[in-house]
Formats: sequence, structure tokens, C-alpha cells
Amino acid sequence: MNLESLLHDRLAPAFAAVAGTPVDPAVRSSPHADLQSGAALALAGRLHRPPREIAADVAATADLTGIAEVTVSGPGFLNLTVADDWIAAALDAIAGDPRLGVPPVTDPKRIVIDYSSPNLAKEMHVGHLRSTIIGDSLARLLDWQGHDVHRVNHIGDWGTPFGMLLEHLAEAADGTGHSLADLTAFYRAARVRFDTDDDFRTRARLRVVALQNGDGPTRELWRRLVAQSEKAFLGVYDRLGVTLGPEHFAGESTYQDELAGIAAELAEKGLLTESDGALCAFPAGFTGRDGAPLPLIVRKADGGFGYAATDLAALRHRVSDLGADELLYVVGSPQRIHFRMVFAVARAAGWLPETVSAEHIGFGSILGADGKMLKTRAGDTVRLSGLLDEADSRATDPALGIAAIKYADLSGDRRGDYVFDWDRMLASTGNTGPYLQFAYARICSISRRAEGAPGPIRITEPAERALALALMGFEPALTAAAGPREPHRIATYLYELASTFSRFYERCRVIDAEPETRSSRLALCELTARTLHTGMFLLGVEALDQI
Repeated sequence: MNLESLLHDRLAPAFAAVAGTPVDPAVRSSPHADLQSGAALALAGRLHRPPREIAADVAATADLTGIAEVTVSGPGFLNLTVADDWIAAALDAIAGDPRLGVPPVTDPKRIVIDYSSPNLAKEMHVGHLRSTIIGDSLARLLDWQGHDVHRVNHIGDWGTPFGMLLEHLAEAADGTGHSLADLTAFYRAARVRFDTDDDFRTRARLRVVALQNGDGPTRELWRRLVAQSEKAFLGVYDRLGVTLGPEHFAGESTYQDELAGIAAELAEKGLLTESDGALCAFPAGFTGRDGAPLPLIVRKADGGFGYAATDLAALRHRVSDLGADELLYVVGSPQRIHFRMVFAVARAAGWLPETVSAEHIGFGSILGADGKMLKTRAGDTVRLSGLLDEADSRATDPALGIAAIKYADLSGDRRGDYVFDWDRMLASTGNTGPYLQFAYARICSISRRAEGAPGPIRITEPAERALALALMGFEPALTAAAGPREPHRIATYLYELASTFSRFYERCRVIDAEPETRSSRLALCELTARTLHTGMFLLGVEALDQI
């Protein structure tokens, strides 16, 4: 239940009656009351009246009976104090709703969300963490809101590097080289040979041609590479508790047969220009540092197709075949120009109609204590599986370690960088994943030990009131997170809710309170637990009944 929206709707007719025109009541939280409206101040100049007079007229006109008391303060603010009985009745209604008072969206969309996207034959590293968990949280949230969410894991499984990998795999099958058991070692060994052995490099390039031409043995080797890599990816997803499965894999190879047609259609529409032998699109408004138009290379000079062509093919497929209303790409911020150019070219080609939105969900980097990109002591990129192993070893329960990693990432604005700090992330106090897990487990313990059942909610103490108002903030938090695609707004809300519950429990006896008070407070406890559980689920953080 969105209290802010309710009071907005009650005040809007009163402001319109006083001003003679529609007015946004601008209802906001305030330290001076539960909520506050400062709209009268903005009207003073237009109406040529003191803002306190305008506010007084609005207060006298507004229909807030039984909901809130309104008073005029300062230069013309309307302070709104919600009635305790109304709060209690509203919470009883929320407690009886499986969705905690949050209705499904009235205009569900078909949303295709592209996230994680590792490359075959290379282990996932810490750079894949953010895309994977930010994307998964957004997919969970949009799904829960009632949208038709289609997850896509756009795997890098094609192109020139695969000739190197496949040739090395072919020779490994004959008893030489590394096997696929260790993908990292396999990739490094293949790269060393490619960089140092001219004969191997030649064979690798021929292997690319064989792959592209559908050579049977080469395709079989490629399928082995795909299967082993996807198995490794799924193992990481299972440990992270994300909702990506094998059905969501969509490799670049999916679109290979369409790339020539993509280039031909763009050329027919006059959207491609030859530049140094390559076919490029030059969407308006994109320039390099030298001021020259910035190219989007669709077909390379050697006749091959780059990932711009693949992204265009994937976009066209998602709109025309999957029927997407919205496209979300959860990819690091450095790729923002690339995606803006892809979207511009797709719109010019008619593949991305105005009725369909496309959005790049960018994010910052994970930094080490030195403020630089997180690396191992040897200077290598941190393997994601190694990071999860470290979480297991440091936490008393693996679920705590995974929660610490995921929540640390999701609790800050996705656009910013953050420093990876084990001590802070695993703390059971402060704004951390384990803190939420301990808060939830504590409430579960209270419910197990208390006698009697939850009953109607009564508001008799300030700490009860504060918790009740915090519980009513769940729907606004989800709305605020979904619109701008900002999971940290859910994390912030959950931390504030858990902190408010902690203060409530310190000041209000529950287990040994008299029966009527105990049943009311048990209802507050149960509703807090359900809200925490749902919010943590939307972040992908496991809620533990006991720790």
C-alpha cells in the first residue's frame, strides 16, 4: 500500500479547487510529520496569496477523514500525521494479502533482459559478477511485479578465437595439450601456442573456416567446448543462487546465419558506408575524440562479422520473434556508447520501433583496496569460483558468504564503483547481507518461542508506529527500484526496515507481553519477516530461518 500516493490523491482535488487548475501536491516524507506537502509555497506567486493562506484553504477542503490529521506549519507546509487506527487497519489488510499489499502491474510488458554473458572456454571472473546479480535481481523484481520476463544469457561462443581453441582441443583429443577439465589452463595453453607457433596459428585459422562452413568433426569439437563451458557456468549460477538456467543460453552462434542478411538489409536502406574495406554504420550524433564520425563496424575488412552485427541480429530477433516491449542489456558502463549506437542503427533500420524501448543498464567496477580493478596478488583477474570459495571459507555458513557478496554489490547505486572489503561485507551489523539474514532469523526465533497466534494490530507505542510505517513503505520501495532499474533502493529499504524492527524489539516486549498486546506485536513480527523474506528474494539473498 502506497501511503504517499493515497495522500497525493486525497490532496490533489483540494489543491485543484483552491488553485483553479491541477496541481501536484508533492507529498514527501518529512522529519516534522509522517508526510508533508510544500505545494502551497510554489502556488503563492501565481495566485498572489500568502502560502499559509493557500495551505489553510487546502487543509480545510481536503477529505482526509479517518486517514490523517493535517496542520499548517512554517511558511506554508502541510504536515500530515496518519491516524493510528488507519495504520493498524491498513497493516491488517496487508497481512492478509499474499502480495503484501502490492498489486501486480496493470500494464504488463514483455521484457527481454540480457545479463551475465560470459565467453566459452574461459572461466567466469569477478567482472561477470555484477552483470549476473544485478540482472538477476531486476529479472526477479520485474517478474514479481507481473511482467512477462524473458531471460537471455548472450554467450560468446563464435568468432576468430574459437579456431585457436578448437585446434588445441583437436590435438588434446590425440593426447597432446590440456583437456577441458580446467578451462582457464586450456585457454591459456591455446593462447600461448597461437602467439608463438606459426604452424599452429595457420591451422587455427583454417579451423575457423571449417567451423563456419559446418565441417562435421569441427562442429562436434565445438559442441564439446560449448557443453563443458555451459556446465561450468551453471555450476557458478547454482552457487550464486541466480535464476539463469540452460534454457536461457543464447550464444552468438545462434545468429550467424542471419548476419549476411543483416548487412545486406542495412546496405539496401543506405545505412552502411565502406571505410577502409569495412562496412560501417555512422549513426548521427556519435563522434570520436578527434571529432570525426564514430563507426559501428557491421562487417570487417576481412569479410567477417563483429559483435555489432550479432547484437543487431539479436535485437531484431528479440523484437520480431520474441515480441519484446522492452529490451534491457545489463552490461558494464564502458559499453554505453556501443549500445546507444546499436539502438540508433536498429531504429533507423526499422527493427526497433518507437513502441519498443531499449535500455543499457550500465554498472561500475569492483575495486581492490588500492582503488584499482580487483586482481589477485599475481595480477590476474579474480576467478568468480575462487571468490565464492573464499566466501565459503570466511563465513560460518556458505549462505552468509554468498549473501555478503551479492548484497554488497546490490546495496550501492549500480552506476558507481565499489571497493571489495571482506570484513565489512561479512559483518553481522550495519548495512550488509548477513545483517538482514540475522534480523530475519531473529524474528523466526521469536515466532517459534512465543505462545499464541498473531492477532489484530494495535498501535500503542511510538516504536510500534515507526515499524508499522516502515512496513507500509514496501510498495513505494519496489516502485522506486523498478522504474530506474535500481535494486539498491530495495536494499536500502530492507536495511531500514531491519533497523526499525531492531529498535522496536528493544523497546517493546513481545514474548512476555499481555495476550492482546502480544498477539498484535506477533503480527508486526510476522509481517516484518514476510516483508524481509520477499525483499531478500527479490535481491537473490537467501533468507535463513536459523543461523
